[in-house]
Amino acid sequence: MILVIETATAACSAALIDGGTLLDERHEIVGRGHAERLVPMIAELLAGRRPDGLLVDCGPGSFTGVRVGLAAAQGLRIGWGVPLAGFSSMAAVAAAAGAGGEIAVALHGGHGQLFVQTFGEEPMRPQDALRSLSPAEAAAAIRAGRVAGSGAAELIAARGHGEAIDALPRAADARLLPPALRSLPPRPIYGRGPDAKPTL
Repeated sequence: MILVIETATAACSAALIDGGTLLDERHEIVGRGHAERLVPMIAELLAGRRPDGLLVDCGPGSFTGVRVGLAAAQGLRIGWGVPLAGFSSMAAVAAAAGAGGEIAVALHGGHGQLFVQTFGEEPMRPQDALRSLSPAEAAAAIRAGRVAGSGAAELIAARGHGEAIDALPRAADARLLPPALRSLPPRPIYGRGPDAKPTL
């Protein structure tokens, strides 16, 4: 039994999975306040059970949200002495959108930017590198007919054609990922450089 933690975007969710089976989940759209909501959510979900491992969304997404999830996962890993691995929010959204050929993911990245990446199937895999682009740049760079994510409608509007699937990452959807995409190092995937610049 694996506990999955997802706090990288406006959603806050936790799930218990066993292989490809969803045992239980909690999922809320919180916007902000992941740090206050996550631990009570996990306690309610577990109800005294202890998982055999942990899986955490490493981003990209909100800088704060990514750090909240990783910090909680690392603390639980140490406390329980269980293995911890990561996955990408982009891959989770792509997997949840389902089969149907190539699909792109576009998530709001702040500062008017979109995090974008394209995935193929059989097995599901990234087709290009994660990028942070303006909607116009993303529309020019992304060729997939279907685009999923919180920024999908914005990208499709800028491009003028295609199918937009509004979605946020959900912890339960980690069960849909192939092994290679749910065994990443548990480190932040920020998707762009820091906003703060060092002074000279």
